[in-house]
Amino acid sequence: MEVVQTHLNGVCLIIPRCFLDLRGFFTERFRVDLWQQHFPEHGGFIQDNYSWSKAKVLRGLHYQAEPVQGKLVTCVAGSILDVVVDLRKGSQTYGEYDAFSLSAEKPQWLWVPPGFAHGFFVTSDSGAGVAYKVDSLYNPKTEGSLRWNDPTLNIDWPDKNPILNEKDKLADLFLDYDKNPRFRT
Repeated sequence: MEVVQTHLNGVCLIIPRCFLDLRGFFTERFRVDLWQQHFPEHGGFIQDNYSWSKAKVLRGLHYQAEPVQGKLVTCVAGSILDVVVDLRKGSQTYGEYDAFSLSAEKPQWLWVPPGFAHGFFVTSDSGAGVAYKVDSLYNPKTEGSLRWNDPTLNIDWPDKNPILNEKDKLADLFLDYDKNPRFRT
């Protein structure tokens, strides 16, 4: 497994070993010993989640204030553009985002550590399945969302008219979050 640090400190793209042949490929989706070798400070995962979304669906940008939540994200069907936003107030990249193309055909994991908002847009016409491990349980009382098309963040999404749920349509602007952050790391 190769771990590639991105420009957002702590966010890593994880490239597993793939064994290719004419049938396709085989890869280990997760190995605790390799994870602990590369991320010895991480406490471990406690839940696996899976979502299926139609083409042009945008989910996010979501975060959880308490307990903060890290996610290990992969696309297991179709393809997505995965986006993370740094919400760590003292970070050099606070308020910056990064985007990653993830697909079932090229297995990769994205480690989104606690202190980041996360979302994705489905880029495949057939929809996409996204699996992710989390390191803390979901707490609806401390969940938050940033608006997907926030002018301050200026995220370059592939579509200007995605399919959204009501919560994501009404999410907070980054400037409102910045004035009153729900967590600090």
